[in-house]
Amino acid sequence: MSIRRLSIETYRTVLMALVVLLVSVPSVAYARDVVPAATELPQTLSLDDALQIFRKRGLDLLIADAATRSAEGDVKIAGAVANPVVSASVGNALTFANTKFGKKDCLANGATCPPWTYDVGITDSAAIEDAISGKRDLRLKVARNALAAAKMARVDAERTIALQVKTTYVQIAQAALALRFAKDIAATQATELQRTQDRFKAGAINEGDLQRIEVQKLQADEAVDTAKFTLRSARVALAFLLGVRGNVPDFDVDTKVLDYSVPGSLRDATEIGLLRIAFDHRPDLTGLGYLKQQAEAQIALVKRQKFPDVTLGVDYAWGGFGGLSTNGPLQGQAITFSVSAPIPVFYGLEGETRQAQAQYDTNSLQQAKTTSQVVSDVTTGMASFAIAKSAVERMEGPRRPGGGLLQSARGAFEITATQYEKGAANLTDYLDALRTYISTKNDYFNALSNYWTAVFQLEAAVAKDLR
Repeated sequence: MSIRRLSIETYRTVLMALVVLLVSVPSVAYARDVVPAATELPQTLSLDDALQIFRKRGLDLLIADAATRSAEGDVKIAGAVANPVVSASVGNALTFANTKFGKKDCLANGATCPPWTYDVGITDSAAIEDAISGKRDLRLKVARNALAAAKMARVDAERTIALQVKTTYVQIAQAALALRFAKDIAATQATELQRTQDRFKAGAINEGDLQRIEVQKLQADEAVDTAKFTLRSARVALAFLLGVRGNVPDFDVDTKVLDYSVPGSLRDATEIGLLRIAFDHRPDLTGLGYLKQQAEAQIALVKRQKFPDVTLGVDYAWGGFGGLSTNGPLQGQAITFSVSAPIPVFYGLEGETRQAQAQYDTNSLQQAKTTSQVVSDVTTGMASFAIAKSAVERMEGPRRPGGGLLQSARGAFEITATQYEKGAANLTDYLDALRTYISTKNDYFNALSNYWTAVFQLEAAVAKDLR
């Protein structure tokens, strides 16, 4: 085999080896079925079931999970060792003179004299310097703090959206009770209208009284329609949070969720105690701490990157020998070692330094702002809880005859209604007592909803279950 043929075959072998190496690198399959199937709600949905569905299928949480996986990819990228760069070249000596004399001289040594030269080299892409200088470790520190912050952002998303699920569930329960009560009032007014019409025909009352009862009946019907709309809107809002993407069924909820009770953790709770819990558990505050550490690491990384990336390499060259050319022999076998590095003469990463410092300042200020937000959330939550608790207790009253505002309004209406039927009370007294009772009952439902909403807001404020 001639030297020329051997050299070309060697070049082809090296080239094919590079191709095989590149195509044999394993690839990660991309999962396209990341979107879960649309949620199907049961006929009766409990609060615990709603929270479980939300944590499993809530699209906002799944988006936060994807952001976390992206941050995990950043960690892989930051810790990756740069791949070596392999190069190969072939050249032809244009001035090579393959004369008979030169060829005879080559053949005398048992070789041919081809006009080809070959070169194969490899460089480390500054991987060695990257590890020794600590740049890789600093990049990993930046990425790991960003990953920790992303995980806290995911936890914080669950905290805030879970609050929406809880409060919306309570709104459905309130709307369901209000609708049930509105239907009862409408049925009562339908009966009363029929009785009033009979009395009008008998000449016991005038037409004005009949029309006032008719107005009250129509208002009761309107209240039913309004309650239906409110209930439907609340159901749709909760279905959206739970990932329903089709028709929203008229599912039922457990209205006992509104039953009044004081959670054990809140019976003797103080604002200072809840603030301590919040500072220990709030994921947004913890996440900002990680972001601040990330900015610190980024500043250190930029300073380290001012040291140039030093690339080491080795090169092997060979080519045709013997023969004649204008510059003498073509190429002898040679191994060359190389070192290269950029010289930071014109730019010293001033922009990156300024950006890193600005990011540190931003994260520090945001952490201080979030600390104030935690205080505000806990303080406002405690005030809302105290007011809502007082309102419910005022409605329900002490456990004794007479009760509270709700029982008094109901008793006043029932007594006035009895007196009206017997002629001992006029229509105005009856209607006033009825409207007061309806208003008080709806206020009671609203007070219960506000109370549990305040409890859930406190749970979100301290990032801990208080029930």
